[in-house]
Amino acid sequence: ATTLATPDSMPNLISFSGRDNTFVQNVNAFWDLTPYVFDTATYPWLANEAGLNIHKATAVDGKVYGVFRSRAFPRAGIYYRSDIAAQVGITKEPETIEELTALAEALAGYSEDTYALNMVGNYTAGTINVITVAMGAPNTWGVDENGNVYPAHESPAYLEGLKWLRHLYEIGGIDPDFITVTSSDWDNIERTGKAFMRFDCNDNAHRQQEWFEKNEGVTEQIFEELIGLKKADGTIACWPQNAGYAGLVAVTKTVKEEDLPKVMKFLDWCNSYDGQMLLNAGLENVTYWIWADGTRHTYPEEVAGDSEEMVAKQKEYTDKNVTIQGSINQLTMGVPGDLTSSKYPTASTPLRDEYAANNIEFAKYAVLNPCATLTSETYTAFGSTLDTLLSDAAVQFISCVIDEDELKSLWEQWSEEGGEQIKAEYTAAYQAANMQ
Repeated sequence: ATTLATPDSMPNLISFSGRDNTFVQNVNAFWDLTPYVFDTATYPWLANEAGLNIHKATAVDGKVYGVFRSRAFPRAGIYYRSDIAAQVGITKEPETIEELTALAEALAGYSEDTYALNMVGNYTAGTINVITVAMGAPNTWGVDENGNVYPAHESPAYLEGLKWLRHLYEIGGIDPDFITVTSSDWDNIERTGKAFMRFDCNDNAHRQQEWFEKNEGVTEQIFEELIGLKKADGTIACWPQNAGYAGLVAVTKTVKEEDLPKVMKFLDWCNSYDGQMLLNAGLENVTYWIWADGTRHTYPEEVAGDSEEMVAKQKEYTDKNVTIQGSINQLTMGVPGDLTSSKYPTASTPLRDEYAANNIEFAKYAVLNPCATLTSETYTAFGSTLDTLLSDAAVQFISCVIDEDELKSLWEQWSEEGGEQIKAEYTAAYQAANMQ
């Protein structure tokens, strides 16, 4: 805010921690980058397919004023115990929702005191969103062909997803007491062999695998992760778990308009393989070293080892790396995803590599919330209460406490208590930003 208060002395580039009020209220101090971040011919890394939806999600009144700094995206998905799946006759990794259903039903029948799906009561949103969006529902809010905003639960696919979970509950595939279980127990449920599948952040798959290797002596890969399941029509939709970014790099108007293309070519290069390698790792044989096996490390292979002398030398190299990188990595954006790990990966595992590759491959299928950047006064005032009403209704339906008619009655209550007004306000805001 202090920097923005002195426009004549602003730097050419400013990094923001997010699309916050300070950024939105001061967009007139920055160049509109929309023509550049969608120009695939001139700026192939900035306009990379993996980042197109995220650029749209950062927009202010439909215009992009900053290049986003990426987060792991789409990240959320499904992982499961492939060794247990094999025991119940499923050896092929599911590629469709139909095949996922077969896997879940088979895991539900594994034993009387275990469950297919690890679902917890204080974070049902992730589980529900993963399956409903995969079925074709929007992410929280959708927009119809006329530009009218509607809530996810008005999509037939949302109810289809809830029915999928209810069916799994009915056949014993979900702990009947899941509503009393908290996310602090989530990992332990899998580690004690009580449940074999989870709809959540897929990076948990490699963490669980590594826990089993360290604590149970497992030597084979026993977890598999899924993302991008095909619907009946062959299309793919993924719930992204986050907005896909955790900051923005804006170009201030201290840059002359005629120089803007050169600045954007520089930012484009920053997102290329060479740019990412320099910004994230530095210089080869100065701040990183490529070992004989092709992996990248912060110290040379000749000081590898666990002796006191070697560990001290490793720390010297690594500390140097951290000092240098801490001064330049603020320009790291990663619009097309992490391009460095595929060529010279850091010491990794097959599941970690698969997770990183999936985040790049399936980003284009991520379904974003079209209202994430919009404002509704009614939602600001009553949104939390109305969200709880919808969440509670979904949980009660999944756990067979209420039937479909009662579920729809609660949805009608949501409409009457402010939902319709929120829809109208979001529709007006969406159309003003996108349909001028």
